Amino acid sequence: MTPKDSTGEFVVGPGPEPPVPGRKSREHLAAELRVLEAQFEASVEARRQLQEAQESARRSEERYRSLYHNTPVMMQSIDPSGELVSVNGYWLRVMGYTWDEVKGRKSWDFVTEGSRDWVRDSLMPRLREHGMVRDAELQFVKKGGEVIDALLTAVTQFDDRGQMDYTLAYIQDITQRKRAEEERHKLSLERVYLQEEIEAEHNFGEIVGGSRPIKQLFRDIKRVAGTDSTVLITGETGTGKELVARAIHAESSRRDHVLVKVNCAALSAGLIESELFGHEKGAFTGAVARREGRFELADGGSMFLDEIGDLPAELQVKLLRVLQEGEFERVGGTRSMKVDVRVIAATNRDLERAVEEGRFRSDLYYRLKVYPIHVPALRERKEDIPLLVNYLARKYGSKLGKELESVPQGALDALVRYPWPGNVRELENVIERAVIVSPGAELELGEWMGQALRPGDSDELLPLDEVQRRHILRVLEHTGWRVSGPRGAARILGMKPTTLAARMKKLGIERHTAI
Repeated sequence: MTPKDSTGEFVVGPGPEPPVPGRKSREHLAAELRVLEAQFEASVEARRQLQEAQESARRSEERYRSLYHNTPVMMQSIDPSGELVSVNGYWLRVMGYTWDEVKGRKSWDFVTEGSRDWVRDSLMPRLREHGMVRDAELQFVKKGGEVIDALLTAVTQFDDRGQMDYTLAYIQDITQRKRAEEERHKLSLERVYLQEEIEAEHNFGEIVGGSRPIKQLFRDIKRVAGTDSTVLITGETGTGKELVARAIHAESSRRDHVLVKVNCAALSAGLIESELFGHEKGAFTGAVARREGRFELADGGSMFLDEIGDLPAELQVKLLRVLQEGEFERVGGTRSMKVDVRVIAATNRDLERAVEEGRFRSDLYYRLKVYPIHVPALRERKEDIPLLVNYLARKYGSKLGKELESVPQGALDALVRYPWPGNVRELENVIERAVIVSPGAELELGEWMGQALRPGDSDELLPLDEVQRRHILRVLEHTGWRVSGPRGAARILGMKPTTLAARMKKLGIERHTAI
């Protein structure tokens, strides 16, 4: 309706704007603007939060990378094929490589040959199946060839299908710890070995004699003791070759270190290699743990190889390498061991003949024979027998609580006349037995006198092997063919049972053999 004025007339003029179809009201637009402003502010806040999250993730990644590359533990990531995906900086520093030298190579390319098959054929399948391996012990090889011992712990990440995605391995270098453990074990072995040596009985307390051959022996010991030259001691069984080796060691600069002895004739061919050079765990059936050999035990000291002529041919070349280069490998091992050992060898065999017959390497023989020393047989220095008898009578008299004041001249003459096929060792056993049976202050030889003076024994000139054969047979008959034990023939002859058995085999002595 058209509005009227005060007179009642209709007035024509502007009024409320009529609504336009499709156009939003001002209030509606203002509301929409407020919504847009709120959305914009939310978007800005979300963008700010995103930037903060990205910056936090970047800082976290940098911290992770810094931790990964600078942590003092070797770390490596490998793909399902065993190829290295990444290694940390500490890994590169320890191993001596750059990343360009490492990338694309297999993880087992950097371990020893002994560890390689285990990594490829055992470790990888276990990681694919179980996803984790803890404290696996293996050996890595640095770029320069140095071997390090390590403990490996590895964790596998699997994808949505349960397949191996990648494996992260943590590798701890335990080389120093292993070396310290080995050194402690070696020192422990040395203490045990030295204690055994203290408790063991030797031929006699010192080399006794004043004859020309013994004086020459003293001069030889003095000359060579101050050097590190290899010594080859020759002489018959029972002459005191081991005692000479001890004297050389005692007079040398190595006297504060151990003298380790090995009887090459007393060990089988299968055992002597492990005894000399040690073995790795699993090297052969029964090798349940790593074992150090005698050469490692003797490092810094001396090694006495008795009966070197019985060393198996396959070990002669290994011994030659030790003498020439000071290096060897444990049985089942691949790492070369360096040792500083002075070798003193001894034999009662004719090594020159063994060389001619091809039973002993000529290069090893001449390497051993740098300074040869011959120990005279007792029959070659009979003027020393009275000195030895008096010395041994006092020694065993003190040991058994007896005071022996004299030796009858008849007994002394019999002792001097006897050919002594068993040499000083046999004389020592005769005197010890005489001290036991002597009731008073005078040494009595008892039954031995009658045996020693049997007709033909001292007058008949026989080859040495025949003299030894007859004497061994006589002792065996006396013991009822008992070889070992307190009352056995080996004890009387002053031999080890294994040595006596070898001697009997060589001389063709069997139970039915007649004297």
